[in-house]
Amino acid sequence: MPRQNRVTPDGQIIATPARGMFMGNRGCLHDDAGNIRRAYANRRWIICVLEFKNRRRALMQPGRYTELFFLDEATALAAGHRPCAECQRERYNLFRRLWADVHGLDHISADELDLALHAERLNADGSKQTYRAALADLPDGVFVRLDQHPDADFLVLSDRLLRWTPFGYIEPIPRPADVSVTVLTPPSSVKVLAAGYAPVIHASASSVGLFS
Repeated sequence: MPRQNRVTPDGQIIATPARGMFMGNRGCLHDDAGNIRRAYANRRWIICVLEFKNRRRALMQPGRYTELFFLDEATALAAGHRPCAECQRERYNLFRRLWADVHGLDHISADELDLALHAERLNADGSKQTYRAALADLPDGVFVRLDQHPDADFLVLSDRLLRWTPFGYIEPIPRPADVSVTVLTPPSSVKVLAAGYAPVIHASASSVGLFS
């Protein structure tokens, strides 16, 4: 039976045999039996590479952080995570610099970044925080939901929307014009994407007819 350690674009942690391109964590979320008991344990929601300095971990060790996995970086950003300052130092520095730029700041620390991002992740009841925006105004790499498809998450990429699944992207549709959508990616992360941060996207995006 697959472990419950895969993250969807809306931040839910699900069980699936699908594998991901990135790992990350939100602290220790599981009990000693490996069952998920909470959605997060701290504000530091990070995105890590799968291999770093030949380190090896046994998954879901008692009392240790819960290893979470993401289809790709765009999925992790939508869920409210940001690049790790250790294993993704260059990506973290770029993300942090662009964040400071779009907010008119000279500098932002990791703690300040996590505090600001956490305020955009969740509502008071713990549900995913979303907002409405014009689809035409959103950059590539953002995740949205369409009113006619409220249970599906779509990646905005070029002139298409790609439907997310744990195994990859499917069912591309033309990007509608002049519509309002529900945005899953936190607003500050959307601004960072618009400022030029290009997230790593799963290879299935190229196999569903988006690129030649």
